[in-house]
Amino acid sequence: MSTDLSALHCTVDGHVQGVGFRMFVSQSAERLGLVGWVRNTWDGQVEVWAEGPRADLEELLAALRRGPRSAFVTEVKTGWEDAKGSYTRFSIAPTV
Repeated sequence: MSTDLSALHCTVDGHVQGVGFRMFVSQSAERLGLVGWVRNTWDGQVEVWAEGPRADLEELLAALRRGPRSAFVTEVKTGWEDAKGSYTRFSIAPTV
């Protein structure tokens, strides 16, 4: 396993609030051993910051594009950044 860590910052558009999307993301990230957070935004999107090995982040990104069965994802805006290294777990953060 690579020790090179990256960060994935995404905003997810579509029918993604009120459908268990944040829990889906949290469970997916935890299963992959990623750290960071997921939160709803005031404008109806879901925002995700995840850190870990690039291959695991790519797997999370594929899950974000799919979403849980009750969601309908129309777009995932994606940015890759350097990992901050300041997270120890993956959490569901308050809405902003």
